[in-house]
Amino acid sequence: MKRLGLTRAVVGRSVRAALVVGTLLTALNHGDLLLRGDAPPSLWWKVPLTYLVPFLVATYGALWAREEAGSGIVSP
Repeated sequence: MKRLGLTRAVVGRSVRAALVVGTLLTALNHGDLLLRGDAPPSLWWKVPLTYLVPFLVATYGALWAREEAGSGIVSP
Protein backbone atom coordinates (compact mmCIF):
# COMPACT_ATOMS: atom_id res chain seq x y z
CA MET A 1 0.00 0.00 0.00
CA LYS A 2 2.86 2.37 0.66
CA ARG A 3 3.81 2.17 -3.00
CA LEU A 4 0.53 3.93 -3.75
CA GLY A 5 1.26 6.53 -1.08
CA LEU A 6 -1.25 5.07 1.33
CA THR A 7 0.02 5.41 4.85
CA ARG A 8 -1.61 4.55 8.13
CA ALA A 9 -2.31 8.27 8.65
CA VAL A 10 -4.04 8.70 5.28
CA VAL A 11 -6.16 5.58 5.72
CA GLY A 12 -7.00 6.53 9.31
CA ARG A 13 -8.18 10.02 8.32
CA SER A 14 -10.16 8.58 5.42
CA VAL A 15 -11.85 6.03 7.68
CA ARG A 16 -12.80 8.73 10.20
CA ALA A 17 -14.16 10.96 7.42
CA ALA A 18 -16.13 8.04 5.96
CA LEU A 19 -17.62 7.17 9.35
CA VAL A 20 -18.77 10.74 9.98
CA VAL A 21 -20.00 11.53 6.46
CA GLY A 22 -21.41 8.05 5.85
CA THR A 23 -23.35 8.09 9.10
CA LEU A 24 -24.79 11.54 8.39
CA LEU A 25 -25.77 10.61 4.84
CA THR A 26 -27.27 7.29 5.94
CA ALA A 27 -29.31 9.04 8.63
CA LEU A 28 -30.52 11.70 6.19
CA ASN A 29 -31.26 9.38 3.28
CA HIS A 30 -32.42 6.19 4.98
CA GLY A 31 -32.94 7.02 8.64
CA ASP A 32 -36.72 6.86 8.55
CA LEU A 33 -36.69 3.40 6.98
CA LEU A 34 -34.06 2.12 9.39
CA LEU A 35 -35.86 3.47 12.45
CA ARG A 36 -39.17 1.96 11.36
CA GLY A 37 -37.53 -1.34 10.59
CA ASP A 38 -39.01 -1.09 7.12
CA ALA A 39 -35.75 -1.24 5.20
CA PRO A 40 -35.95 -2.84 1.75
CA PRO A 41 -33.28 -5.36 0.71
CA SER A 42 -31.67 -2.73 -1.55
CA LEU A 43 -30.29 -1.00 1.55
CA TRP A 44 -27.90 -3.93 2.00
CA TRP A 45 -25.81 -2.50 -0.85
CA LYS A 46 -26.76 1.20 -0.63
CA VAL A 47 -25.63 1.76 2.96
CA PRO A 48 -22.13 0.29 2.47
CA LEU A 49 -21.72 2.42 -0.66
CA THR A 50 -22.73 5.45 1.40
CA TYR A 51 -19.63 4.79 3.53
CA LEU A 52 -17.34 3.68 0.69
CA VAL A 53 -17.74 6.80 -1.44
CA PRO A 54 -16.57 9.29 1.24
CA PHE A 55 -13.66 6.96 2.06
CA LEU A 56 -12.56 6.90 -1.58
CA VAL A 57 -12.99 10.66 -2.00
CA ALA A 58 -11.01 11.43 1.17
CA THR A 59 -8.25 9.01 0.17
CA TYR A 60 -8.04 10.38 -3.36
CA GLY A 61 -7.96 13.94 -2.04
CA ALA A 62 -5.15 13.15 0.39
CA LEU A 63 -3.09 11.40 -2.27
CA TRP A 64 -3.71 14.20 -4.78
CA ALA A 65 -2.67 16.83 -2.22
CA ARG A 66 0.48 14.87 -1.39
CA GLU A 67 1.32 14.60 -5.10
CA GLU A 68 0.74 18.33 -5.66
CA ALA A 69 2.82 19.26 -2.62
CA GLY A 70 5.67 17.07 -3.84
CA SER A 71 5.64 18.44 -7.38
CA GLY A 72 6.14 22.06 -6.40
CA ILE A 73 3.14 23.11 -8.50
CA VAL A 74 0.94 25.64 -6.79
CA SER A 75 -2.70 25.49 -7.82
CA PRO A 76 -5.07 28.42 -7.33
